[in-house]
Amino acid sequence: MDLDAVADELYGLSPGDFTSAREVRAKSARSEGDRELAERIHRLRRPTLSAWASNLLVRDQPEETRRLLQLGQALRQATEDLDGDQLRELSAQQRKVTSALARQAADLARQAGQPISEDAQREVQETLQAVLADPEAGHVWAEGRLAKPLTAPVGFPALSSRVPSIARPASRRKEPAAPPGAGSATKSSARTADLEAARARRRAQQERLEQARQRAAEAERELTEREERLTAVQDEQRQAEELARDAEERIAELTRALGEAEGERNRARDAARDARDQAREAEHAVQEARRSAREATTQARRLAEQLRRKTS
Repeated sequence: MDLDAVADELYGLSPGDFTSAREVRAKSARSEGDRELAERIHRLRRPTLSAWASNLLVRDQPEETRRLLQLGQALRQATEDLDGDQLRELSAQQRKVTSALARQAADLARQAGQPISEDAQREVQETLQAVLADPEAGHVWAEGRLAKPLTAPVGFPALSSRVPSIARPASRRKEPAAPPGAGSATKSSARTADLEAARARRRAQQERLEQARQRAAEAERELTEREERLTAVQDEQRQAEELARDAEERIAELTRALGEAEGERNRARDAARDARDQAREAEHAVQEARRSAREATTQARRLAEQLRRKTS
């Protein structure tokens, strides 16, 4: 038994079957003496419905998985090259592909007996968008072992609703020169104001992004703490259930032993009662025999006395 094989098995199950199967595998590892593996198995987290649906998609559609990874590579390359035409074309394609694959994941989940909500389907699509934006996310997704949905990085151009017009510089028609000094102060002031406004918007966006990241980190920490608490409680529950099963088995054994002892006691009582009855009958027979013996002895003495008298 190894962790990869167990993880492949567990993340292929429905979320409702995950925890019980995980504990069976962890217990099996402990019984084989590999406590470290048992602990690592126990730390595997049950997938959310959207993560499970994403895993279903990877496992059921390996060819589509490969194509999406290739599309992500092409998108990232177009972004790096500032190839606006290619980026717009690929961005339109990725919206269609991720939407179609998210619907396909929802269909697979429904066929597996576990329909997912529209929100969960959107989380699947967001996971697919993260795969396009981040090669590491693509690697994790392609393993088919997600425990929670992935989030696309902020600012990836291909994932925005509107792709900026990015094109290589082209030659521009030279405009007639303005009279020396005409409007230069006004233009300079306007450019300065625009720059300051852009910087202010950028700072505000950065602050909002930082706040969002902090909230996400806090939520993640809280989730981790609650998951750890849940794991601890599940451990306590499992140990209590094992103790209860042991006690029930012991009670069953003692109940069987008590039943056997009661049967032996009843049989002994019956035997003792029969023995007492037989003893009373034997005692009565002895008494009768004694009386008969006394009577016979008395009769013999009388006859002997009579015979002696006749012969004297």
